[in-house]
Amino acid sequence: MIFDRSERGKPPVEPVTLKILVAGGFGVGKTTLVGAVSEIRPLRTEELLTEAGRPVDDVSGVEGKHTTTVAMDFGRITLREDLVLYLFGTPGQERFWFMWDELSEGALGAVVLADTRRLEDCFAAVDYFERRSIPFLVAVNCFEAAARYPVDTVRQALDLDDHVPLLLCDARERESVKEVLIEVVQHAMAHAADRRRAAAI
Repeated sequence: MIFDRSERGKPPVEPVTLKILVAGGFGVGKTTLVGAVSEIRPLRTEELLTEAGRPVDDVSGVEGKHTTTVAMDFGRITLREDLVLYLFGTPGQERFWFMWDELSEGALGAVVLADTRRLEDCFAAVDYFERRSIPFLVAVNCFEAAARYPVDTVRQALDLDDHVPLLLCDARERESVKEVLIEVVQHAMAHAADRRRAAAI
């Protein structure tokens, strides 16, 4: 939990619950990110990679990975007394992308997790959220073996609009992930306010 619950003697507050997606390529760290920050034991739907899947599962760059998410990851984090985030990690492999439409229903916003060693793996997620006008940010997961690039260089490589936030993070570290989640909530709420103002004109 990030902030304390209601003070003793005060009635409990019924929290607002918001849905955030965590998307990106295969092996980019989505399951790790959800697990690092969830205040409950995260639900995972990981299965072992098999020889049968070898022709369709591209493991180049993540040869040490032996499992994959086949449906979703689920976690929960309380940002403050009256605000709870439900986190849904999407499957990264193309053959499971049919799940994305179901998972994105009702989402406030999304985190697209990226790996600079395989930056092209997050293109599909960026395109998906752009097409559906779902507010998102890009969080570059700073793997130890990956080269570090300036944020502007990564933004240019992804051809991101200026209004899309781009952050560096460590998906294993709770504090780092919390910063990403707070940023995506703020970005999504600002986006919603802009749309309301535009509709009122």
